[in-house]
Amino acid sequence: MTEVEDEPAVAAELFGERLDLARRFAGALAQHGEQRGLIGPLELPRLWSRHILNCAVVAPLLRPGRVGDVGSGAGLPGIVLAIARPDVAFTLIEPMERRVIWLEEEVSALGLDNVVVTRARAEELQLEHPLDQVTARAVSALRKLIPLTAPLVRAGGELVLMKGANAQAEIDAAAKELRKYRVSNAIVETLGEGLLAEVTRVIRATVN
Repeated sequence: MTEVEDEPAVAAELFGERLDLARRFAGALAQHGEQRGLIGPLELPRLWSRHILNCAVVAPLLRPGRVGDVGSGAGLPGIVLAIARPDVAFTLIEPMERRVIWLEEEVSALGLDNVVVTRARAEELQLEHPLDQVTARAVSALRKLIPLTAPLVRAGGELVLMKGANAQAEIDAAAKELRKYRVSNAIVETLGEGLLAEVTRVIRATVN
């Protein structure tokens, strides 16, 4: 059986008094994630550093309000952020039924009263009120992600999209979509330097 990564000491710094909830979520992912097709078999030895803490460092960028997570999948970043930020209301948007079932189970098991799980494709989602911010992780290239995420956000709201080392190149390649969907001030921010072995990169942009 693959060994699960030990909890890094920095987890306590990132989650504070909510660390126990993060531990329980990590434990559930370690126990069921591979079997339920949520994470790959190679991810258990880096479950904390590559996945949970990688998401947790995004939490300070969120504002109190309504945040949507597009393509929530295993709950990365949605459930991790909901643990770290109980003052924010999250809508986890996921089209696949088996993943929706997992998300609902975890929200219930962890007692996360700041989370709603919605089964939908982002482009078909009908929201009563637009969101203040939208997150996504490893969903698709920015130029494909803009049409899925920007329409969900209120004027003056923000996209906070987790990306890899090519984030700036993705911004450059998405110039047409950024204009079309009135998205401005797209910048790359690097998070977790000095805290994590691998930094987290996010593209932040304003929806006008």
